[in-house]
Amino acid sequence: MTAVLSRTADPLAPLLDALARMDGPAAAGLTPGVRVHSGHLGWISSTRLVSGDALPGLLDSAARRWGASPHAAAALAWKCYSYWVSLPAVLSFAVARRVPLMTPDAVAARWSPHQPFLTAGMTHVRVAILASDPLAVTPTPEVLVVPDEAALREVLRASLIDAHLTPLLDRIREHVHLGARTLWGSLASGVAHGLSRAADAIPGSTLDAAHDLLDLFDVDDLVTLEPAATGAGLCVRRRTCCLAFTLPEPKVCTGCVIRHP
Repeated sequence: MTAVLSRTADPLAPLLDALARMDGPAAAGLTPGVRVHSGHLGWISSTRLVSGDALPGLLDSAARRWGASPHAAAALAWKCYSYWVSLPAVLSFAVARRVPLMTPDAVAARWSPHQPFLTAGMTHVRVAILASDPLAVTPTPEVLVVPDEAALREVLRASLIDAHLTPLLDRIREHVHLGARTLWGSLASGVAHGLSRAADAIPGSTLDAAHDLLDLFDVDDLVTLEPAATGAGLCVRRRTCCLAFTLPEPKVCTGCVIRHP
């Protein structure tokens, strides 16, 4: 009984359950339990990426990993990073209306020349919830209670996009000549693919959930979404390219704008 109660009280429980139900290697780029425990070596705080201090290390590692030019390496590093950092927030919101606050001070990452290239996790957990959430009955320092869904959406946008991904994108563009539309297109594709792979865990329409979040992040125009021909997932077609086709071993991703002009 104690284990059940502890699991239920975990503010990340719906997220962890959804990750376990996702199609494919759902958590390959997330540390187990989405938590980075103190004492683990090799993790870099996302504050150092957003400030630009640790960004050259990430970009150089991506260039070596893929044998890529500087601008392609930056595009692919961003594609990986934005996917894994956004997934806990968007998936938890979609399945349970809980928002892990993925601010730079709460997130850490590490990268490797091997697969997976990048792994992310939370160094400390704080989750925004609605007053109707069962966790609101016994609030803890890990829990921020907001009055309604509009406020929850504002917290999601502010913590993930405004405080984290937007300043990181700006730092990347100081290093390499890349259009913001190219980079935001990878976030749009990542959000849609993440929700598609978790379609069985999302109540209601996965298509509606994806459009809702993409509109909140101002990137809904960067992908075209349709219900998948089979199953509950989505067919995701990009309107920008992640530049993987420029690699020494060129790759054209499923749904790439090159494949579907």
